Amino acid sequence: MKNRNRFDIKGMSLIELLVALVICAMVVAGIYRVFIAQSRAYTVQDQVVEVQQSVRSAMEILLRDLRMTGFNYDNSPIKITTPIATPLSDNAITVSYEYYDKNAAQYQKHSIAYWRDAPTSRLIRQLSVNDVPRPQETLLENVEVLHFDYGVDVNEDGALENWVSSGGVGTSKVVAVRVTLSARPLQVSPDVKTVSPRTLVSTVTMRNLCLMK
Repeated sequence: MKNRNRFDIKGMSLIELLVALVICAMVVAGIYRVFIAQSRAYTVQDQVVEVQQSVRSAMEILLRDLRMTGFNYDNSPIKITTPIATPLSDNAITVSYEYYDKNAAQYQKHSIAYWRDAPTSRLIRQLSVNDVPRPQETLLENVEVLHFDYGVDVNEDGALENWVSSGGVGTSKVVAVRVTLSARPLQVSPDVKTVSPRTLVSTVTMRNLCLMK
């Protein structure tokens, strides 16, 4: 039996090695592209969820104050003469109602102003107690739209007949307010394309104004 010469054993040629390296590089590049795409999608989705929750939370606080507009305890020394500040504005609102502070054991007039600060794009809320302003608080960042539409009772029959954005409508005729709030997520990565703003529209009935004569 003849022994094979060790120099006759064939191995991988340089061309075959280069082809294998190119194929491996293409596979790794494909896996990397998929990983980057999934990472960006996760970042975008995380931003969307965060801004949706923030818009919803800010809207709930705003609507809570709107529902209380014009509320007045019976036989209390506080009188709410201007439930909604006039002239009506389509990008800001100030409402007033009576509040009983259990800690201070007294009735108080609460006036709450909401507006969008244009230079910083923030939704600002400011509470005034018995006409004394408290520090401003930021409810939402990156706000693009804050808009108010007012449902008015034109003939004072208790029913809503028309929607207006602003103007000289008397507060006694306002029976509903429609709020449009839109905000954009914070940009945390330059690789992520700009995410479209999230918008929430809610309508609240001014129940206390509807009962006012």
